[in-house]
Amino acid sequence: MPELPEVETVRSGLETLLIKKPSITRVRLMRKDIRFPIPKNFARDLEGQTITGVKRRAKYLLIETPKVALLSHLGMTGSWRVEREPEIGPHDHCLIELSDGRLLIFRDPRRFGVLDLVEPGSEETHLRLKALGPEPLDRAKFTAEYLYKYSRKRKTAIKVFIMDQRVVVGVGNIYASEALFRAKIRPQKLAGKLTKHEAQRLVEATQEILAEAINAGGSSIRDYKNAGGEEGSFQDRHLVYERAGEPCRVCQTPIRSKVLGGRSTYWCPHCQKV
Repeated sequence: MPELPEVETVRSGLETLLIKKPSITRVRLMRKDIRFPIPKNFARDLEGQTITGVKRRAKYLLIETPKVALLSHLGMTGSWRVEREPEIGPHDHCLIELSDGRLLIFRDPRRFGVLDLVEPGSEETHLRLKALGPEPLDRAKFTAEYLYKYSRKRKTAIKVFIMDQRVVVGVGNIYASEALFRAKIRPQKLAGKLTKHEAQRLVEATQEILAEAINAGGSSIRDYKNAGGEEGSFQDRHLVYERAGEPCRVCQTPIRSKVLGGRSTYWCPHCQKV
């Protein structure tokens, strides 16, 4: 599933492709639902509106207009692309005709994505957004002090804890594993046992890893591609993720794996001792 770096890369790409702020002339929905039902007023509220920008909140994209924002989640296989003469496929579920003659297309083969609407000013109260934690790259909100205080008395594993979108958004399986490796913290460690020094290391490692992944265009593990149809390259820099049994690139100890919180987890037993 695309995580924060991948979604941010898509956001940046769409913003560049839509920089001239075209208006939406027509919206065609090829089905009434994807993962959830699409609002009945979806097309009506978007048609005639001018695209003013593209934002990201957690793993959600917000294509903004003066009247309403189109909210989307890529799910496992969702993608956006902008083309002038596209070949429409069976998994293209939303076709948005733009005033410059191009089509903005949402594709999702496995249909785990989301298409919804958000009225201006309701971002903090919208059903899908209201319970989200701080952005990990917001250095004023996602701090060592915040993480340390929020983790007190928590008996869940630290990896599961930082993947909780109520704690901090956008840190999925790939980047949680990589950040914990850089911070030298075992993923099984109970969140409530995290020290202030470890919290500082983990916050810094998370922010560094995410920034590096964004610069690399994200990680293309399976289906992910950016708005231009290109793959990311950060998967070539993974030090532990999906490397079970392979030698650690720092100490040569075989990488281990186990399931935590229903997700495969990877770590080095030598480099991550605490």
